[in-house]
Amino acid sequence: MEKEMNNLSSSPVQCSSHEDELGSLATQSNGIASDGTCPVSKQPPMAPIAYTVFTPNQKRRLRLLLGFATITSPLTATCYFPLLPLLRTHFETSAQAINLTLTIYVIFQAVSPAVFGPCSDAIGRRLVFLVTLALYAFGNLGLALNKSSYAALLVLRALQSLGASAASAVSYGVVADICVPSERGRMLGPVSMALNLGACVGPVIGGSVAWTSGSYEWVFWSLVIVGVVLWLGVGLFLPETARILVGNGGSDAERCWWEESWSSTLMRWLSAHNGNAKSESQGGQNRGDSPVSSRKSILQQCRIVNPLACLRVMFHLDTFFALWMQGSFYVVDYAVVALMPDIFKDIYHFNELQIGLTYVPRGVGIIVGGFCIGKLMDYNYKTVAKKIGWNIDEVAGDDLQHFPIERARARGSYFLLIISTAVLVGYGWAVTQQAHLAIVLILQFVQGSMGCCFYNTYNALLVDVFPQNPSTAAAAASIVRCAMAAAGLAILQPLLAALNRGWFFTILGIWSGGCGALAVLVIEKKGMSWRTQRLKRKSPHSRPSDNG
Repeated sequence: MEKEMNNLSSSPVQCSSHEDELGSLATQSNGIASDGTCPVSKQPPMAPIAYTVFTPNQKRRLRLLLGFATITSPLTATCYFPLLPLLRTHFETSAQAINLTLTIYVIFQAVSPAVFGPCSDAIGRRLVFLVTLALYAFGNLGLALNKSSYAALLVLRALQSLGASAASAVSYGVVADICVPSERGRMLGPVSMALNLGACVGPVIGGSVAWTSGSYEWVFWSLVIVGVVLWLGVGLFLPETARILVGNGGSDAERCWWEESWSSTLMRWLSAHNGNAKSESQGGQNRGDSPVSSRKSILQQCRIVNPLACLRVMFHLDTFFALWMQGSFYVVDYAVVALMPDIFKDIYHFNELQIGLTYVPRGVGIIVGGFCIGKLMDYNYKTVAKKIGWNIDEVAGDDLQHFPIERARARGSYFLLIISTAVLVGYGWAVTQQAHLAIVLILQFVQGSMGCCFYNTYNALLVDVFPQNPSTAAAAASIVRCAMAAAGLAILQPLLAALNRGWFFTILGIWSGGCGALAVLVIEKKGMSWRTQRLKRKSPHSRPSDNG
């Protein structure tokens, strides 16, 4: 055999071109052709590893669950507004003291994602979801039971915000875990839509419950029910999805007990109890397992969590302008929502219940905008890929390092900016001239849909450029939104006092549209090169939580 092998190594290898195309030739002795000139043993090409094993039906169920979870923070914040007079009377304190509870909520609305976003990237989405929703439920329970303590009101309000405000950052992480880039639009659309919808329906729900019951307590009891239902929903149906822990979710072998959904654990127990040796995998399949990094204990994972990681995201050039797009239009939305009660009370002489109902058209616009922009984002992705000759991998997912994702996400933004600016200017002068109510409500509908389009588009871009740390990137967006809204309203409020509503919304529209157009131009022209430079600067030994 040694002689045969020596002769084989010294003789020319004569393999057909067809064999070369199918695969590499083996070099071992147990695959020699009958003429002794060419090894014929070939390994078939490896099938691509699926990006995720979650089926479309499972993704739809998770989309519903994530949307429901994301709505908690804005819903909790805005349903509190109709309760302010009741709280002042009940706790026998001043308006300034009660307004302090609003400030505390906003502060922890920024702190919560900064803490729990990086945590979910390191220790997993499911565990963070369960912890934060438990905090949310207990905070609401305390608020419902608190009868006389103003200090307890402040503390419980902080706990309520801490538990509610992490949901959006963690939800964006789940979307990045289970959706390839070319399909994230249709998943992020409803999730972001729920985030913005909560700000619209919150005053209606809070006002209705307070008006029918005459007490603030039932609003908090309603939120207790929401928190408990959400906690049970996550516990029952959300498995761990963090790719650093479970890869594409295709194998349960490496899962810890807290990473499995309770429904899967129950089915596994029933299968074992019935003598069925074959257990279902978490994603419904057990094929195409992707590699998972070596497992660490929870304490080891917590040690590598950097709570300031999301702050660094703000100062990268390739993400700064995407964050600006989100923050600037959050200022616009906050200004519109904050001025609506005065507009409809002073000009149209509405009562509190009617004022609450005026938020409905804007909420419908958010629903429509979220649905449409999700489809549009996926269409833009495919269009840009076709223009540059890029083959979309819908199984394993595209490597975006060499794909102009900035161009794909920003495509069509100029057209949306023109509409948004025109609507804001028109809205200001419509209310100033006391236009027909239908005109004002239609403009609110369009403005709500435009704001949702910008949120969805640039949230998706942030998730795309930080694939290893999507929740950290979403946390950075949340901090920027809250900070810009607070600073923007502080600057714009004196402007409103000096000018009428027509000029106020005109300046607001020109500011958001002009700065937005400049930001989109920079994103399209420089975004990819800046992202490439950031990735090159990143140390090859940096931890995933470092965010480059």
